[in-house]
Amino acid sequence: MRCVIQRVANASVAIDGQIVGRCGRGFMILIGVSVEDTEKDMQYMADKIPNLRIFEDENGKMNKSIRDVGGEILAVSQFTLYGDARGQRRPSFITAARPEQAIPLYEGLVEAWRRQGVHVETGEFGADMQVSLVNDGPVTLLMDSTKLF
Repeated sequence: MRCVIQRVANASVAIDGQIVGRCGRGFMILIGVSVEDTEKDMQYMADKIPNLRIFEDENGKMNKSIRDVGGEILAVSQFTLYGDARGQRRPSFITAARPEQAIPLYEGLVEAWRRQGVHVETGEFGADMQVSLVNDGPVTLLMDSTKLF
C-alpha cells in the first residue's frame, strides 16, 4: 500500500463539480493498493499515519500528530500510485490492485482511522475526481507499507 500524505490547511474533492469530501487542517492522503497488499499492509498504514509527528509544537518543531492537533483527513483512492513508467512512456498499472481487492483495503483503512477518533472524509472509489488543496509548509511524505521508501 502506498500513500502520499500532504499536510494541508484545507482540501476538498469534487465529482462533476459537486464537493463530495473535504477537510480542514490535517492530511490529504492519496491511497494506492497493490496486488500484493493484505490486511497487514492496511494495518501498518492505519497505525503509522495518525501517529506521524509532522505538525509543529510550541517551539516550531515537528512534534505533534494529527490526533494531537485535532486534525482531519481527506482520503482519496489513486491506483496511479502504482504506475510504472521506467521502461516506456506510457505507464503500466499491472501492480495496482483491481477494485474487488482494493476497495475492502481502502475502506478498511478509512474505518480504522475513524475508530481512532480521526474525522475522515473521502472521494468516491474509481470516480473521475478533482482534488483541491492548500499544502501547509509545504509538507509532503511518501509512505509504502513494504518500507520501500
